[in-house]
This record gives sequence, C-alpha cells and structure tokens, in this order.
Amino acid sequence: MRLIILGAGGYGRTVADVAAQTGEYSKIFFLDDNSAAPDVAGKCEEFERFRDGQTAFYPAFGNNESRLAWLHRLREAGCAVPTIIHLTAYVSPTAQVEPGAVILPHAIVNTGCVVKAGCIVNCGAIVDHGCVLEEGVHVCLGAIAKAENRIPRCMKIEAGEVVQNRAYPL
Repeated sequence: MRLIILGAGGYGRTVADVAAQTGEYSKIFFLDDNSAAPDVAGKCEEFERFRDGQTAFYPAFGNNESRLAWLHRLREAGCAVPTIIHLTAYVSPTAQVEPGAVILPHAIVNTGCVVKAGCIVNCGAIVDHGCVLEEGVHVCLGAIAKAENRIPRCMKIEAGEVVQNRAYPL
C-alpha cells in the first residue's frame, strides 16, 4: 500500500514520518498546491488520478476545518483514509479511533475514549478516560483533556492546556 499525503508542510512531513515508522506503506509522497519539492507529485485537486485501490490518502492540513473538509471529500470519492498511530503512543484497547485520526508519539488515549475522524492527538497529549473528541479536534503538544469530556468539533486545545473534568459534558 502507498500513502499520499495532501499538504507537504510541517504537519504533512510529521504524518509522513509517523506513517513511515509504522512500516505499513511501500511509498509515501505528497500532493501540495504550493510546493515543488521532489516528493510532491502534483496539486491536491489531482488526487483522483492516483486512486488505484492500492493507495490511501491523508489530508495533512493544520487548519481543522480544512482538514475535515478534505477528509470528507476524499471519503466521498471512495478513497481509503487511514488511521495513523505512532508506535510509542498508548491507545487503550477499549478506545475507538476512527479513520483519518492521527495519534503522535507518546500520546495517550485512555480507557473508553472515542477519537473521531480527522482528529490530531499530538506529541505527549493525554486524552483521559471516557472522553469523546468530535471530528477535527486537535489536542496540541502536551495538552490534557481530563476525564469525561466531549470536546466540540474542530476545537483546538492549545499546547500545555488542561481541560478540567466534565468541562464539556458528555
């Protein structure tokens, strides 16, 4: 299987790095509207010409709304969108992580959590037991969503921020 990442910026490069470490992809390259790097094969709008049943696509845009819009567009076009989880992340076997989510190094997704499509759980972030991250949420570096929160769609929890228990009730 190969992986095409839409967006060759910093987040796209991070996704490529984590995806490569999983060993699941024979080739990883990018589509980007503003880059002429050697590993950029074309513009984002050209994604359909790469669909072949052996290719997964991931929209690596830091803007939550843009990432989610592209995720839906890719899925509507019948493209496979993977879940990418770094080998050092802890994801409870009772957690649900939907396709299109990325869990980065040393992140924790604890017991009974739901991480919906298009979410980013960044390096060292903690999503404590019973939390639900609605679509497109970004839990930044070292941020903590304490127990039993339903974090609203496309919300960004900033680096180091702590969301107290039930601040966003289930």
